[in-house]
Amino acid sequence: MVFVSSSEIAKEIFKNNESSFSNRPANIAINYLTYNSSDLAFAPYGTYWKFMKKLCMSEFLNGKMLDQLLPIRKDEINRFLQMIVKKSEANEAVNVTDELLKLTNSIVMRMSIGKSCFKEDDEAYKVTERVRESAMVSGMFNLADYFWFCKRLDIQGIKKRLKDVHGRFDNMMESIIKEHEDGRSKLERKDGAKDVLDALLNIYEDQNSEIRITRDNIKAFLVDMFTGGTDTTAVTLEWSLAELINHPTIMEKARKEIDSMIRKDRIVKESDISYLPYLQAIVKETLRLHPPSPFILRESTENCTISGYDIPTKTQIFTNIWAIGKDPKHWDKPLEFMPERFLINDENGKESPAVEVRGQNYELMPFGSGRRMCPGTSLALNVAHTTLANMIHCFEWKIEDGGKVCVDMDEGPSFILSRAQPLICFPTPRLMPFPSM
Repeated sequence: MVFVSSSEIAKEIFKNNESSFSNRPANIAINYLTYNSSDLAFAPYGTYWKFMKKLCMSEFLNGKMLDQLLPIRKDEINRFLQMIVKKSEANEAVNVTDELLKLTNSIVMRMSIGKSCFKEDDEAYKVTERVRESAMVSGMFNLADYFWFCKRLDIQGIKKRLKDVHGRFDNMMESIIKEHEDGRSKLERKDGAKDVLDALLNIYEDQNSEIRITRDNIKAFLVDMFTGGTDTTAVTLEWSLAELINHPTIMEKARKEIDSMIRKDRIVKESDISYLPYLQAIVKETLRLHPPSPFILRESTENCTISGYDIPTKTQIFTNIWAIGKDPKHWDKPLEFMPERFLINDENGKESPAVEVRGQNYELMPFGSGRRMCPGTSLALNVAHTTLANMIHCFEWKIEDGGKVCVDMDEGPSFILSRAQPLICFPTPRLMPFPSM
């Protein structure tokens, strides 16, 4: 194993020698969760992976599909804001942790399979529970992944639990796919795909497709969406709000920026975000200090040389998602929450973003870099920016009573870098009357 913690070496790996590091290492849990790497995230680099990546960027998560599914994101964010208003009117606390998870899960579920996840007897709700259970089990340290003499044993019982979770998940996914297929028989193909599963089924049924995908490929791709697009975005939003509550000056600066651009009789839309550079900087700073996935994992597929060192095939590379670079300012204070480090002033004194997070600046790579970077980057940022902007614009936030002055920032032991304790807040609406949805 090799650990990389400098932007210079990260660039050498992900840009100059990218073809040598195009695989992701998988463990026993990943194999169960992704149907033996039948997905996109962990599939070996090759013909199938290239085909699915091309489809993902041209069909599933391209600009046209994101625009088509914009009403879903708008609807769910509106529901989230209305829930907060009702809680504040009743003088009730909001479990921000739980509500953000509901928000991101419902957005991704509706975009993926056309179902919300709020009814406990609904299949989408059960899928969400199964995915969360799978992520919890997959985050456990498994002896069989690291010691050859444990490979055929199940000393900790993890393999048995994974088998059970996978079986129940597979049954639910098969039921959802069958329901979609039954619905499709009543529609004409010209109606087009109404969600990601519908688009996958179009390819599955296409006899002339370049690559014939299987039902396992469909299920595994949906697992990628469920796991990669829900908890990670919710955790980023939760950490962002916690930092802003602990830094009221930064909160006030962000609020002034939003108020100067957005009227108080409406909420923030996705199209507004490009005019809010300080808000974008807050999200970047959150991703730097509290990355949902702290490392980019790769595995070498051939012998190569990095910075004078010979790296043999099958070497696992752990790359920190951020390093102290030369471009941003304030890098001399890496442990402080300072969104300003991601802003530069132009010749007119106007602030604009200094570092992009889409894998081209090797000082910060929360979504990875190169061919295998996260294909859902645009979706994640759209949801994170718009939701956070409305939480700042629409409400004042105070933490629970009990003498606490600041939010506890301890991290929890989980696969996703979440908080140790849920974030409980008392919101107060700033916009009166509250904008009609």
